[in-house]
Amino acid sequence: MEQFDTAILGAGAAGLFCAGSILSALPHGKSQRIAILDHAKAPGEKIRISGGGRCNFTNLATAPDRFLSSNPRFCASALAGFGPGDFVALVDRAGIAWHEKALGQLFCDGSARQVIDMLLHRMRGTELRLETRVESVEPAGEGFCLRTSRGDLSARQVVVATGGKSIPKMGATGIGYEIAARFGLDLVEPRPGLVPLTFAQQDLDLCRPLAGLSVDADIGHSVRRQRAQFRDGLLFTHRGLSGPAILQISSFWRPGEEIVIDLAPDSDLAAGLRDLRGQGGRIGVASALARWLPGRLAEAICTDLNLAGARLADQSNAALDRLAQRVQGWVLRPVGTEGWRTAEVTVGGVDTRGLESRSMQAKTVPGLYFIGEVVDVTGWLGGYNFQWAWASAHAAAQAIAAR
Repeated sequence: MEQFDTAILGAGAAGLFCAGSILSALPHGKSQRIAILDHAKAPGEKIRISGGGRCNFTNLATAPDRFLSSNPRFCASALAGFGPGDFVALVDRAGIAWHEKALGQLFCDGSARQVIDMLLHRMRGTELRLETRVESVEPAGEGFCLRTSRGDLSARQVVVATGGKSIPKMGATGIGYEIAARFGLDLVEPRPGLVPLTFAQQDLDLCRPLAGLSVDADIGHSVRRQRAQFRDGLLFTHRGLSGPAILQISSFWRPGEEIVIDLAPDSDLAAGLRDLRGQGGRIGVASALARWLPGRLAEAICTDLNLAGARLADQSNAALDRLAQRVQGWVLRPVGTEGWRTAEVTVGGVDTRGLESRSMQAKTVPGLYFIGEVVDVTGWLGGYNFQWAWASAHAAAQAIAAR
């Protein structure tokens, strides 16, 4: 049986970064034999497709309150130990040009492949074994025995970086959860996150004719003593609503709950409509509303409220208040999500109560670590989940190098 010091399960962002970080953290003159195992044909596939192929590799606004978890403060230690600036320094040293987009998101100027190449360069000297399926991990003496599709191996430490269940066409599986359960760790039920929501027929009747239309919107959600609110793009599609704002709120939403959409944020729409009525009421209601909304959307809302062709002069204050409420307090009850097929991340995962926050090691299983998306820590849209991958991998690597 082949023997390794550390076996890392998963050649995604967290796994690749952990391997290189262990090597970087080892004391001078020390070495480790490290294996990275993955059933995929190529490493870093989610990195490759992220950010439209340019990889939104971190977010400058990273803070614990940008992450969902049943234990919201768990991520603070790892994030403090390795922040966005630390990863940017690595990117700069690798000569990768980058730029900042809205809301602190950082992207490569060129290809996401540059980030993968950087990670592979950092882990030179380790053994990357692709197309190798991990079938089980069992305790063995002071370490572990791993049964794989290409034979068995042993390791003193095992790092589970297998990701979640999102984007199954990229090869996502539940093996990380199975390993956690095998060693007695609890799970927070995984569910799709950063995923388009689906809607009932009456809502689709409004959305479908507007497919392709995008507006800036404020989306709120308030249940279970939590308040989530996002200002970002909202996209009408033939399946309902999508876009960054919907993806953000989807991570918080649960079946049966409502969301509230403001299609004209930063406006007092009712007052504005009354002012226009006073200036000259011959204007149509839809034309007036189009001063705040795209024309097609204004027409669709007026039709929905039986105001198609109506004049602004004929509307009472109460009627204008109802119209403004429909635009700025549009209450929707989604019927579901598009599921794992289109989910960008997994919400939930290995319960953090069973992990040490400074090292990501299982409290009851020395030498067993969980990092990245497999853990019950999920970031907002916009580079936060990559930063969690880097930070949690760094925390585990520091602990492994010091063992």
